[in-house]
Amino acid sequence: MAWRVGFIGSGQMATALARGLIAAGFTSSDQIVASDVVPAAREHFAQATKASAVGSNAEVVAASQIVILAIKPQQMSGVLAELKGKVTSQHLVISIAAGVPLKTLIAGLGEQARLVRVMPNTPCLVGASASGFAIGGAATKDDAVLVEQLLSAVGVAVAVDEKLLDAVTGLSGSGPAYVYQIIEALSDGGVRVGLPREVATKLAAQTLFGAAKMVLETGQHPGVLKDAVTSPGGTTIAGLHALERGGLRAALMNAVESATNRSKELGQLS
Repeated sequence: MAWRVGFIGSGQMATALARGLIAAGFTSSDQIVASDVVPAAREHFAQATKASAVGSNAEVVAASQIVILAIKPQQMSGVLAELKGKVTSQHLVISIAAGVPLKTLIAGLGEQARLVRVMPNTPCLVGASASGFAIGGAATKDDAVLVEQLLSAVGVAVAVDEKLLDAVTGLSGSGPAYVYQIIEALSDGGVRVGLPREVATKLAAQTLFGAAKMVLETGQHPGVLKDAVTSPGGTTIAGLHALERGGLRAALMNAVESATNRSKELGQLS
């Protein structure tokens, strides 16, 4: 069956997730509806997904079995107040708002609400999302299975304790931006040593893709795979030495930590 899926908020993340769900066959464009207070956002969502986009949050809830809260954390309190009494036990409510805890959702929608807090990322658009999720409220084991199916339709889904979702946000939620910057930097390096920009970017992106695939499909530790490329006195160890001098490891670790802490701060503001 094609699930009736509604999005409260029709921004970039909602659009990417909707397109991914359609591409995976989890649902179809005629079973999706989204709302947004910004007309331009509604128009973009409708054009990108061929689904409906409306101005009424209540209309979305009434038309949907699965309601995805794809709004900014700062908007959550107002949206929950608007939806209270409209969301019933027949709805599965999924929040992808960074940092907003399940207890806030329960307080806003009631103990009867079936709730799931999810942290996806934008590669869901190409079926390669990395998502973490935690269930709460009146959500059941069957709901957890459904959410895993939904998220697995657009990538990889991992169930975690809610206390770890801020860390998921800092790592995989924000992580694509870190990787894009790495790809851009590698491309710049290729241009610096004479490669045309198009060639450098293609090689850089494919290199990261291939390396990630090696980690996932071989199950080997990244350090083992790194050592397999690193010959004594060769080119790779020279490059790795330069990365160590530049503090690449520490910079990436600090990025994950900073994004995790910001997720916690946003949760306190919600």
